[in-house]
This record gives sequence, C-alpha cells and structure tokens, in this order.
Amino acid sequence: VQLQASGGGLVQPGGSLRLSCAASGFSLDYYPIGWFRQAPGKEREGVSCTNPSRSSDGSTIYIDSVKGRFTIVKDNAKNTLYLQMNSLKPEDTAVYYCARGRLGATLCPLNEMGYWGEGTQVTVSS
Repeated sequence: VQLQASGGGLVQPGGSLRLSCAASGFSLDYYPIGWFRQAPGKEREGVSCTNPSRSSDGSTIYIDSVKGRFTIVKDNAKNTLYLQMNSLKPEDTAVYYCARGRLGATLCPLNEMGYWGEGTQVTVSS
C-alpha cells in the first residue's frame, strides 16, 4: 500500500494548485481518502474526505474554510485523487498529506487513517 502526494509549490494569493494523491496496492473504490494539512506550529487538520465511490467527484466533504474553493476529482483509471485548490489564501499555507482510512468507512478521523503519503508543501505568498 502506497500513497504518493505531489503537486505542491509556491503560488500567489488568488492562485491555483492541483495536488495529486496516487494510490497503489489498493483501490480507491473501497477506502476513504482524506487530505490533511499541517501549518507550522499548528495541529494537523482534515481538509477533505472522499468516500469510497466510483463517481468522479468522489462524494467528498470539505471543511468550511475551503468549501467553494477546493474540489476533489477522482480518476478511476489512474487510481488517483486530485485536490484542485483555487482562490488560494495565505492561510492555506501548509504541508498537505493524503491518507487512507478504514475499509468501507465514510469518514476520515485522523486517528483512523492507517496509511499516509509523504507531505507536499503548499506556500501561498506574494
């Protein structure tokens, strides 16, 4: 089981980035995938949770602070989940991680995420 997160970088406020979470060793159809982020000096927080599903939007829930700005797109053929981040703000600056939850679960509590990808740094700054 592996999760590989990528796509971070430096972007100006109002800009966009697309993060990728490529999964191998299991199917995204059966496990929830969460995106989490951790800013310097802060606790890791959940950003989104995508339920096991074949649908392209992945039946995702988002935290309030990113609703309307972040969107999940699922590519079943590539077994990859994308986090499209638009209208980025300086407060979105953090290391972003994707993680896998329990088989068949529909939520992504931090303490139930069994596999984590390496983080990818997102910096929003002018």
